[in-house]
Amino acid sequence: FEMNNGCVCCTVRGDLIRILSQLMKRKGRFDAIIVETTGLADPGPVAQTFFVDEDIKAKTYLDSVTALVDALHFDEALKTDRVVKEQIAFADHIILNKTDLVDDAKLDEIEGRLKGLNPLARITRAQRSFVDIASLLNQHRFDLTKLEEIGHEEHHHHDHNPAHGETGHVHDEHCGHDHGHHHHDHGPAHGEAGHVHDEHCSHSINPIHDEEIKSISLSTDKPIDGIRFTQWLDKLLAEKGQDILRAKGILNVKGEQKRLVFQAVHMILEGDVQREWQADEPRISRAVFIGRQLDTV
Repeated sequence: FEMNNGCVCCTVRGDLIRILSQLMKRKGRFDAIIVETTGLADPGPVAQTFFVDEDIKAKTYLDSVTALVDALHFDEALKTDRVVKEQIAFADHIILNKTDLVDDAKLDEIEGRLKGLNPLARITRAQRSFVDIASLLNQHRFDLTKLEEIGHEEHHHHDHNPAHGETGHVHDEHCGHDHGHHHHDHGPAHGEAGHVHDEHCSHSINPIHDEEIKSISLSTDKPIDGIRFTQWLDKLLAEKGQDILRAKGILNVKGEQKRLVFQAVHMILEGDVQREWQADEPRISRAVFIGRQLDTV
């Protein structure tokens, strides 16, 4: 079988290509290039630019997407423009800002809605947008070789997580709030600025699902027919690619000793056979799709 890398139809940002090309002509080496979009920018074309333009693809790579959410005006922003939901659904890391201006119950509600839109993203609570720059750079969220586990790959870092309630705390399974997991209390407590919601934080916040943008998770412990799956995926992206914002998957292919991993941004699909399955590793195929009108998929 073969997974076709490419896209049927996509949109790129010509202005971004021009600026990046000019930057690449400068002498010296950049540690990173941070692209800050306007508040209502569609994240799709920005991300697709790094996959479609051959010159940009050869000289740069897309590391991760971060979304800044205003906790105080969250409800109003969500009603104002659908792009707000798409920015959240597209993100690898969500910074929930102005947490000092909203009570804990409201923050938990907002996080539930964020998880409903995007179950894969880390959520960091912040005040005045203060976060550790190291948590934003060198995340490799689009690197197929770094894709270890769907739904948990973002959380396999054992960083010093602030305690519950403190600034910078991340909610994940290593955070010991209301769960039987080991407590890695190295950061802000739940409810405090800087607290990060990921698998290191065991504070349980149930996702509040959105009617427009949803996520679908597929899994099976039976080996998959690689040819039939890639044919289905190619057809799905060709027909529904505009509605599929992000997709990731790790597959156990019948007759293959290595894992097949893939990711998609709208109609752009990347897939590759990576490392061998480990002896003690459950051979479970998992895929997550985030997008609009997924009930018809």
